[in-house]
Amino acid sequence: MDIKIFEGVKTPFYYYDKELLERTLDAVEACTAGTKMKVHYAIKANSEPEILRIISSRGFGADCVSGNEIKAAIECGFRPENICYAGVGKTDEEILTGIDADIGCFNIESIEEIDILSTLAAKRGKRVTVALRVNPNIDAHTHEYITTGLKENKFGIDLRVIEDAVRKVKESQNLDLGGLHFHIGSQITISEPFKILCERINDLQAKFRFEGTDFRFFNVGGGLGINYDNPDENPIPDFASYFDTILSCLHLEEGQEVHCELGRAIVAQCGSLISKVVLVKKGLEKNFVIIDAGMSDLIRPALYGAHHKIENISAAGKSADKIYDVVGPICESSDVFGKDELLPETKRGDLIALRSAGAYGVAMASRYNMRDLPGHLIK
Repeated sequence: MDIKIFEGVKTPFYYYDKELLERTLDAVEACTAGTKMKVHYAIKANSEPEILRIISSRGFGADCVSGNEIKAAIECGFRPENICYAGVGKTDEEILTGIDADIGCFNIESIEEIDILSTLAAKRGKRVTVALRVNPNIDAHTHEYITTGLKENKFGIDLRVIEDAVRKVKESQNLDLGGLHFHIGSQITISEPFKILCERINDLQAKFRFEGTDFRFFNVGGGLGINYDNPDENPIPDFASYFDTILSCLHLEEGQEVHCELGRAIVAQCGSLISKVVLVKKGLEKNFVIIDAGMSDLIRPALYGAHHKIENISAAGKSADKIYDVVGPICESSDVFGKDELLPETKRGDLIALRSAGAYGVAMASRYNMRDLPGHLIK
């Protein structure tokens, strides 16, 4: 990382490696070209307009979870017919935003939502495509806060009542049942949960085909994880294994498509949070590197206990032989980025990089303690 490009940039800020983002998109395209896979980028991971424009320019679809994300997607070049809208609590205003924009699909997450969407579509005199989000009760073996496919989670429709939901949609004059939608969690780094998901989908497909219901597509959600520990050794996720697992395990019929919603896997590794050392505090038992970035800029460590690789980029090439706790300035004990971090000797004014922060970094930033939002630099 060439710190010369950071001269004059106020810290903390997010730095995005545009070349790595482009290579990541190349890898996704190479794995899906000529297949039945359609990729939607999950905007919740990172909604920086320049990032969105780069991704939309490749022809990807967009996965949105709010009305404002729908607006941002369209403003940044995503085609409305390639936008899907998910979320357990869509407001009437947000639903109408999607209907008026003629987006491609609404992912319905409850039987109660079917009536709401049908009524609002009727008000606009439109027939909208929907997918029913099924809760498949699959343990993705990830953090409890980012597991979404277990029966105790708030997401999706329970398998035991999915037949009722299908029947209700088919009875509506304003809803067109396009497919089924699933999402079992995030930061999944093993293939087994995806294989189990495909088995669930195959079983449902067989069941509904026997009962006379066909689907045009299945949306398997996202969840593919990245390597937070060694971002330089693994800058691009193993898309080949992920797509091969889905495409080889799903029993698709002629004309059917499979959709996915990748977010973290596309943007995480291209982003780093760059911060400056305010001071090095020498305690009786610990030495603290206090930086000007805090949990308001990157909340994942405080919220999930997540860890991002921490580098002193001002001391690149020097021996990492000092142990520090790296903390922020926020008035919360949870404002800690790393404990017992092995770094080169660090001093006031050094630049610190928190790596793999391109996903759920700036998107979750806040102005807690009335702090400024972090800036950004894309090179």
